Amino acid sequence: MMQGLMQDWPLLQSKLIDHAARAHPEREIVTYSVEGPVHRTNYRELHLRSKKLAQAMQRLGVGLGDRVGTLAWNTWRHVELWFGVSGMGAVAHTINPRLFAEQITYIANHAGDKVLCLDLTFIPLIEPLLDQLQSIEHFIIMTDRAHMPAATKIPNPLCYEDLIAHEDGAYSWPDLDENTAAGLCYTSGTTGDPKGVLYSHRSNLLHTFAAAATDTLGVSARDAVLPVVPMFHANSWGVPYLAAMVGAKLVLNGPHHDPETMWTLLDSERVSVTAAVPTVWLALLTYLRASGKSLPYLKNVTIGGSAAPRSMIEAFERDYDVRVCHAWGMTELSPLGTVGTHNAQTAELDFDGRMDVQCKQGRAVFGVEMRIVDSEGHILPHDGKASGHLQVRGPWTAKAYFNRDDEILDMDGFFDTGDVSQIDTYGFMQITDRSKDVIKSGGEWISSIDLENAAVGHPDVREAAVIGIAHPKWDERPLLIIVPEPGKSISKDDMLAYLHGRVVKWWMPDDVVCRDSIPHTATGKIHKMALREQFRDYRFPG
Repeated sequence: MMQGLMQDWPLLQSKLIDHAARAHPEREIVTYSVEGPVHRTNYRELHLRSKKLAQAMQRLGVGLGDRVGTLAWNTWRHVELWFGVSGMGAVAHTINPRLFAEQITYIANHAGDKVLCLDLTFIPLIEPLLDQLQSIEHFIIMTDRAHMPAATKIPNPLCYEDLIAHEDGAYSWPDLDENTAAGLCYTSGTTGDPKGVLYSHRSNLLHTFAAAATDTLGVSARDAVLPVVPMFHANSWGVPYLAAMVGAKLVLNGPHHDPETMWTLLDSERVSVTAAVPTVWLALLTYLRASGKSLPYLKNVTIGGSAAPRSMIEAFERDYDVRVCHAWGMTELSPLGTVGTHNAQTAELDFDGRMDVQCKQGRAVFGVEMRIVDSEGHILPHDGKASGHLQVRGPWTAKAYFNRDDEILDMDGFFDTGDVSQIDTYGFMQITDRSKDVIKSGGEWISSIDLENAAVGHPDVREAAVIGIAHPKWDERPLLIIVPEPGKSISKDDMLAYLHGRVVKWWMPDDVVCRDSIPHTATGKIHKMALREQFRDYRFPG
């Protein structure tokens, strides 16, 4: 077999920050910091500090394959950790602080974290867990000397900035195999213990190449990008890697998620591209309408985590001239699987037609093979009508979980996502439900997601959730739970009248109840398991 005569250049994450420092040294990285002030740095400085961080970790005894845990917001220090830890051959393990305390303990112990780096915010979270953490040898507080806590139960806490200051940065990244482990992220564990997904340098680099494409996240060196999605949630969708690859300005919101701060960041830093879950943008829309403010610089909002209501997509496009693009993925996909950019045919549709397409989760990006199958495993057609279990495979899709024996791939190498979906003739995929959330009524499926999005279109509804409730005739029927906007109230008759004509008749909820709030998972999704527990004794009227 004849082989090509090209250089063999390993795909390593250190190459990303090396390139950013060489090609875009002055490009800014801006953080609304945990301590308060706005912090500004650039890729040249971040590159040097990443190397200093690697030196400091070596002095602490961190070596190849050791896990370094982080409990941290999106900040320049967290980005330095990502590049410094993975660059030296260790594994950057992001821990979601929104999980339950026992889950955080389980994750840190299961991962075997040797070092834990945490922002000031999370000191009260970690102090009660100290006796249960089995492998951590060093705790690093991610702040400067002036802000180190005067008293804490954490044993021998180290100051991040002191560690950096003691190193000279004269460090050469090791020449690693590109399949070396680079990052570790655990699923939210809503159905059992959280499961670890272990990313390689190669998988993260390939994912970054795909994310940089125009029809994916479409970020360029001319953009300022704000990843509101946390770095502890599926790698912040890979945006920090992407920004370094293309040399985009990187804007980080730290612990600040309120809509006024979001608008200030978008406006003052001239953010053109941003990414977050729908709840962030629903809050921002409410703020914009109340304040009368605009979005003169924002071009593209990417939404993932859960489906965005059509009313929100239309409002951004019509009222603020901002393109809204769905993305779908999961921790096991690093996380990008599909992105809802238009193709040549759908781009020519009228406004309503384009909105129909943009409400879907999008087309598979190169590197993700996608299919739907029925309960017996038979492959279903991509006709926009057949619904089945969504399966994926590709070079940044997990083939196993960390330190577990689960067989997670079928005989064809496909991973079952747990989603029920349709795929149309253009390749646009639409999630109709999670397999465990779909409502089976009289042998037919009702999409809780579509019902929720229809209900949220009501101007007096802030949030909506739908679950199946046992029914003596139809097996299950939908119950609609709504959270009204402040100061508003909605009756069952009002809600059903609004839904009439917006959903098919046999999908109409059998009852509507109002609540002050709806429970969410640690990743911001509606917590259907908690809702089913809440309503386990509920019976429909009559």
